[in-house]
Amino acid sequence: MADARFEDAGGEAPLYLGAETPEDLGVISALVQDAVLPAGEMRWLPRKRRFALLLNRFRWEDREAAERERRPYERVQSVLAVDGVLWVRTQGFDRSDADLVLSLLSVEFEPGADGGGRILLVLAGDGAVALEVEALEVVLRDVTRPYAAPSGRVPDHRD
Repeated sequence: MADARFEDAGGEAPLYLGAETPEDLGVISALVQDAVLPAGEMRWLPRKRRFALLLNRFRWEDREAAERERRPYERVQSVLAVDGVLWVRTQGFDRSDADLVLSLLSVEFEPGADGGGRILLVLAGDGAVALEVEALEVVLRDVTRPYAAPSGRVPDHRD
């Protein structure tokens, strides 16, 4: 697995990127911006110290090619996994509503002591998921083939 670089995120190959620095995480955050997922697609595995989300992300890395080639914008299902998770807290949404559709705005890191810190998954509508981590270890991996974005459009708030 390679460190995250936006240059690696083009073409038809599925993404498989890792983040171990805040800069790496910034690349992954840009790639998952405006991803959507049902609340039921979040899993915390305390014994494995892993938190994962199965999300449908807009393929930002393919946007210009889609426009140039006049073909539909695409989304792809991806797993966003965080290792070394000590605890998870949520706010601003009902975790028991598995069908509630969430929109991921950004993934941020707040450093703490000894390489640990907090990863914050910022959601639309003032929701958030906070992950206390031993170290910054995040992986983004595409797990399906791209498909035409159902809306046929680029998400509204991004350039």
